[in-house]
Amino acid sequence: MVAGLDRILTMELVRVTERAAVAAARLRGRGDEKAADQVAVDAMRQELNRLAIKGTVVIGEGERDEAPMLYIGEEVGTGKGPAVDIALDPLEGTTICAKNLPNALAVIAIAEKGSLLFAPDVYMDKIAIGPGYADGVIDIDAAPADNIASLAKAKGVAVSDITACILDRPRHAKLIDAVRATGAAIRLIGDGDVAGVIHTTDPEETGIDIYLGTGGAPEGVLAAAALRCTGGQMQGRLILETPEKVARAAKMGISDPKRVYQAKDMARGDVLFAATGVTDGNMLDGVKFGRTFITTHTIVLRSSSRTVREIKARHQDLEKF
Repeated sequence: MVAGLDRILTMELVRVTERAAVAAARLRGRGDEKAADQVAVDAMRQELNRLAIKGTVVIGEGERDEAPMLYIGEEVGTGKGPAVDIALDPLEGTTICAKNLPNALAVIAIAEKGSLLFAPDVYMDKIAIGPGYADGVIDIDAAPADNIASLAKAKGVAVSDITACILDRPRHAKLIDAVRATGAAIRLIGDGDVAGVIHTTDPEETGIDIYLGTGGAPEGVLAAAALRCTGGQMQGRLILETPEKVARAAKMGISDPKRVYQAKDMARGDVLFAATGVTDGNMLDGVKFGRTFITTHTIVLRSSSRTVREIKARHQDLEKF
């Protein structure tokens, strides 16, 4: 992708996530996760198909050809532009949206074809921190206490000044105990671990220094794309605990089931990333519906230039939604 085209796609991606976010926001707090997800999918697909790209969804809503969803392998765009990989989550945090809780997002990342990890829909063990640290500060194989201590030392603060973000799940009980034993604080989140990882990129704004724990592998690739653009660090390992999952991963080109992926392994080359708030959150405001306009808040990132743009838009042509 040439530089000029990259700049065009940057703004086009904003329109894609804005459209999905507005659609989902209309169903905030309605208690219907499937309906909110479906309208976000439909809106995102409609906008993607207007882009001058030959796009292939490599991280999507499922591994099979399920017509209503943006499934893995689906081709989008006009077919007349550059060939690109697409990772997306039209509504990251369906439960969050259904309950009208913080940090639901519409998220997408685009990279040159063959640049995004073709990850199966399994769990991934993850650890992530934001930019400004030397390589090696975190290690996915180290004990939580060691990673917390290492980060505190690199940041020049006491361990008690570190806050870790962890998904509130029974499987994380031992991890939560281990982190609390260090004296560090924990921000537990009910859903939305893409947002959780992204929050490490701006600790002064979000209060989150490190992300720890297991979550979806597709969400891991999306988060890695964001960190590639900001300079943060991330490590991930697929959890392939059954022969069936190992075989499924092998079909997707993953030959080493124990490999530790860095952010640059999951999202290579020039990467564009955009996220629009559906509900109010730590970094992004949710969609606001006025009588004569709609407002959206989007962050859009580009890895080659390390550009971070925040776009607060007032949409007065309501018919486009």
